[in-house]
Amino acid sequence: MSFYRDFNENAAVEAWNTVPRSTYQTLRLSPLSPTIGADVEGIDLSQDISGQQFDEIQRALGEYLVLAFRDQHSLTAEAQKRLGRRFGSLHKHVLAPDKKVAGGDTDPEILSWRTGKESRFTAGNAWHNDVSCDAHPIFASLLHVAKLPESGGGDTAFINLYLAYESLSGPFKAFLDGLTAVHDGALAWTAGYGAKPQPGQTFPASEHPVVARHPHTGRKFLYVNQGFTSHIVQLTRAESDAVLTLLFRHIEKSLALQTRVRWRPGTLLLWDNWASQHHAVWDYYPFERWGARVSAYLGHGPAA
Repeated sequence: MSFYRDFNENAAVEAWNTVPRSTYQTLRLSPLSPTIGADVEGIDLSQDISGQQFDEIQRALGEYLVLAFRDQHSLTAEAQKRLGRRFGSLHKHVLAPDKKVAGGDTDPEILSWRTGKESRFTAGNAWHNDVSCDAHPIFASLLHVAKLPESGGGDTAFINLYLAYESLSGPFKAFLDGLTAVHDGALAWTAGYGAKPQPGQTFPASEHPVVARHPHTGRKFLYVNQGFTSHIVQLTRAESDAVLTLLFRHIEKSLALQTRVRWRPGTLLLWDNWASQHHAVWDYYPFERWGARVSAYLGHGPAA
């Protein structure tokens, strides 16, 4: 009698946890979980940081994928943008011009949101990579929450997509390698939020590898998400739906590969938007939560 092989996840986690971690001179890091995320203290991001500090932030981002910088009480929108520019060009979200930022002005390089009692949805309430529908998807996202719900809650969950890929069986990984999928902005914003493009505008849609390779680490990761991915190009609709449903469920249920970032006042959250997915947990109704995101892109996406 044979049994299903269910040990791939343990093997992937073991391999991840046996890789030696770097030492840091300018940062103090505390892992949020064994597989993804770290709290960061000992740096003031409201100031223009040094080259060594930024090098260590980049190294930590590569190792942990998600960094929660605590006690950033003096952080301004301009300081948030300044840090974002260290990673690449600032992204201008197609929905950003209609959003208000602090002071009542609009800024296309800042995507702000507000969720409260009258909201029909909250941004990010599904597993997703930010704006994966773009031809050159965002690499780094920096989120600052200005208002936390009095009830508590409002965590942001993350998953390590390197491990989401590595925990699949060998034959299934071989099947996925070489496939591509369409990521469609209309799926997230029109079907999900009820947003409509401005006159003469269309929401972007792009084709990306189902299994991508990170240009910084050379490692493969799973690159489909429930928020934006509509179908796998090389498969029939029925086959595509079945495979994507399996992969989305794999991401949702793999709790050992996830962490939940618990917000507290003064936190700036930075994450690798290619090799991780996130989910904004809406568990605080009818209380309010709002903030703003700055994101950077590199002029290219992850490669096949």
